[in-house]
Amino acid sequence: MSHLQLLLCKFMLSKSPLDLSKVKKGELNKEILRIGMIAELDAINLYEQLAAMTEDLNIKEVLLDIAREEKTHFGEFQILLLQKDEEQTKELEEGRKEVEERAK
Repeated sequence: MSHLQLLLCKFMLSKSPLDLSKVKKGELNKEILRIGMIAELDAINLYEQLAAMTEDLNIKEVLLDIAREEKTHFGEFQILLLQKDEEQTKELEEGRKEVEERAK
């Protein structure tokens, strides 16, 4: 199998990382948003890798444009998650502080 075929098989076989029927009702929306984020990251990676593989500049441009759109979708899911999950918001801020400290 070529690298492209392996990449496409991996992407197309992506599955939800958990069984949502086992998620507590109060946590369901947060898990749905996280799965949406995972799907968008998968799509970003796929389109950027395909763009890197093609020599056709028109195809490359379209793939990179679509990847940028997926980044917007990821951001939409992230904002919704941060509105629903106070702990996630707190930990995101902690992560930002840790990165900034390392940069000093």
